[in-house]
Amino acid sequence: MRIRLVSLCLMASAAVILAQSDRGTITGTVADPAGAVVAGAPIEAKNTETGAAFQAASSETGNYTLPQLPVGNYEISVTVPGFKKYVRQNIIVGVAQTLRVDIALEVGSAAESVTVTEQSSLLKTESGELSTTVQAQRMIDLGGLGVGGTYATSQGLRTYLSEIALVPGASNPASGFILGVRVNGAPNGTQRTIIDGADSTNQINAVQAGTGASMDAMQETAIQTSNYSAEFGQVGGGLFNVTMRSGTNQYHGAGYDYLVNEAFNASTPFTNVLPRTRRNDYGFNLGGPVWIPKIYNGKDKTFFFYNREQYREFYVVNDTAITVPTAAYRAGNFATAITGRSAGNDPLGRAMLEGMIFDPKSQRVVNGQQIRDQFTGNLIPLAQQDKVALAIQGLIPNPTNATATALNYLPSFPNDRVTTNESVKLDHQLTPKIRLSGTWLTNATSTQYSQNNPPQKHGEHISPEQDPSCPENPRGHFLHRPDSSRCS
Repeated sequence: MRIRLVSLCLMASAAVILAQSDRGTITGTVADPAGAVVAGAPIEAKNTETGAAFQAASSETGNYTLPQLPVGNYEISVTVPGFKKYVRQNIIVGVAQTLRVDIALEVGSAAESVTVTEQSSLLKTESGELSTTVQAQRMIDLGGLGVGGTYATSQGLRTYLSEIALVPGASNPASGFILGVRVNGAPNGTQRTIIDGADSTNQINAVQAGTGASMDAMQETAIQTSNYSAEFGQVGGGLFNVTMRSGTNQYHGAGYDYLVNEAFNASTPFTNVLPRTRRNDYGFNLGGPVWIPKIYNGKDKTFFFYNREQYREFYVVNDTAITVPTAAYRAGNFATAITGRSAGNDPLGRAMLEGMIFDPKSQRVVNGQQIRDQFTGNLIPLAQQDKVALAIQGLIPNPTNATATALNYLPSFPNDRVTTNESVKLDHQLTPKIRLSGTWLTNATSTQYSQNNPPQKHGEHISPEQDPSCPENPRGHFLHRPDSSRCS
């Protein structure tokens, strides 16, 4: 039992060492009014939302560092005998950011305090990396559903990769985010994604699979574009460093439904139609302290955040038209098959026309030559039709266009898609110096075919045989839904 426990601890330690951090750091110096450094000053940074406290002390040179701070809003306090209590509020710690907060103490009683509410400087002086921090709430407010494969994953979900549109020097390739992004001229799909310190990049043949977290479960993303820290040395074209939302001392929840409906769209120019477009991306989340009545109160200690998102879309893909037997042909009536073009005369001098069908039972020899008589009306009697052939013919689908004899069947394939994304994040503070945090994330999609979610175009290459109200996908195939009478 002891060996197993030690092994488990070693594995956990190794996992921490290998992980890339999504945490932030606050650093600076502590000085008196004359500018002389103050050594041994106790410093505490408190997360104003969770109450988690982080302690440090200034060194002999007056420097201090508070590393591994979860993303959030902090308040720093310093209490040194002979000086007023120093309080600095509104310190926003972002993903993988290092903030410099220099503390200037004032002479006075510890019962007095100096409170600074000014936010920390935006100027980076502690590192040379270039990054853009995007709050997840900003992406939620901007939306992102409804533009098809351009701003969605291959599973249809809104994707954090759309944040690249807000980053200077970066873009998504013309084929959409399913192939990743391009940062500062780097090849497509060379970016990496880190979620809560764990590598979540999942690419096969440069295609970005849908492994990301739900936007409504994310706190923020630091998109680092150059001068990465050594711990991110394997990054090629951009690092998406994502941190997930954590629970706070207050319970918070939300329900949402991002929907697409043609009723919100403008009509297609010149045709004045509204191609049917129906998508739903809905879910809910809940976060707060872990509380079990009469058993456990996790305020200031244990927190959770749960999010569930589901994307649903149902449509049918119509493939390239093919030719199948008409109703008349299935009954043996090939009167319309005669083209009128001459194929010569038979030994009896009778005209033979292209498309004529001759009765094998009438075969005979005339003047040393074999001849047959045409079926009357070019109609093959049912009694002379082979039963096996009729059984096989019954497996062939009926025409979808009864007026055509060629290319009269448009194969239709259901392409329903249901994608579910769930995540849970737990945070627990054992002691002021020991904290545990874990994230569980799953992403699953159910569909008949491994196809990308197509961006639906309006009014392009509409076939005269197809209802113009049916949208078309990029492959030139028309889309319709089973519940649409106009497109069935």
